[in-house]
Amino acid sequence: MSGFEFESLEKTLEKYIPENELTEVKRILFGNPTKNLELHSSAEIVASERDFELQGHAFQSAPEQLRASRRVRVGLIQNRTVLPTDAPILDQISAAHSRIAELVEVAAMCDVNIVCFQETWTMPFAFCTREKEPWSEFAESAEDGPTTRFCQELAKKYNMVIVSPILEREALHNTLWNTAVVISNSGQVLGKTRKNHIPRIGDFNESTYYMEGNTGHKVFQTQFGKIAVNICYGRHHPLNWLMYSMNGAEIIFNPSATVGALSEPMWSIEARNAAIANHCYTCAINRVGTEHFKNEFTSGDGKKAHHDFGHFYGSSYVSAPDGSRSPGLSRTRDGLLVVELDLNMNRQISDKWSFKMTGRYAEYASELAKVVSEDFKPNIVKE
Repeated sequence: MSGFEFESLEKTLEKYIPENELTEVKRILFGNPTKNLELHSSAEIVASERDFELQGHAFQSAPEQLRASRRVRVGLIQNRTVLPTDAPILDQISAAHSRIAELVEVAAMCDVNIVCFQETWTMPFAFCTREKEPWSEFAESAEDGPTTRFCQELAKKYNMVIVSPILEREALHNTLWNTAVVISNSGQVLGKTRKNHIPRIGDFNESTYYMEGNTGHKVFQTQFGKIAVNICYGRHHPLNWLMYSMNGAEIIFNPSATVGALSEPMWSIEARNAAIANHCYTCAINRVGTEHFKNEFTSGDGKKAHHDFGHFYGSSYVSAPDGSRSPGLSRTRDGLLVVELDLNMNRQISDKWSFKMTGRYAEYASELAKVVSEDFKPNIVKE
């Protein structure tokens, strides 16, 4: 079985693990089981007609005496590029808009409140090529570019918060950024946040195009809760997750673009660890498919030049602060994952485990201040 045929870990477990053992295997691997979320039959029909996977799950949280449940539905969308990478740029963007509109319409049919797309969703993930043209032409204004205006219309039409990660062109300094635009369900742009950590590993040497973001760790107050966006490579940095949480994030989205040979064993762990450590929900989104480029490129690793840099394995999922996680979407298909959360669980788990209360952040802040000083000396005890 090749990596391209392997659809998902969950389906393989269900196929080969005896039924009397499967429940315990899933409990150990994935935590407390989620409940299947009953979705409108019309949504399932449309998803089938439009050839994308539709899953619905709900996390279980304890009822409280003094607080009503704060139930929110999030939608995670993963998709392959619609047109070949050498198609005209405007055609590629228009095709991406059309495809996303199809999935968002079904998200609305499933009563989704907040939807998040994958990293730089309007374009191929061409940063592996290190060619400036034509890829820099995909960049657009975060405030009033065509993709933001497109998302504003969707947000207002469906009463839905939209997280739209794009390649941003900042007009003031004519600078490119890897940016997520957050659009309120009113249709207004709430703001933007930029990728805090930029990879320099193999094909993913993205600093050819943009550098580390300068927007800090913004949290956006929406009608449906406080959300943050930790873009792609930032998921490898625990302090990045921590700072979004310290600023009050209840849900942290992680729109990504990553391939199996590089990161797949880490994928199911990192966002889940972050949810546990920070008493919040995390949502990991990855694109799907293999993107082929006309010109060969190398990766700086001694291997031969190639036209693609591997299979984007999808597998988008949601993690809860109690350590449980939803099943993931397919490794091979476009998909919409709908998950119902109760934001009350964040405080419930915080009360139980008290990671923030016991975190001793002042001590670590003092130690880190010493570490980054030029005269730092490691605290090593020798005989």
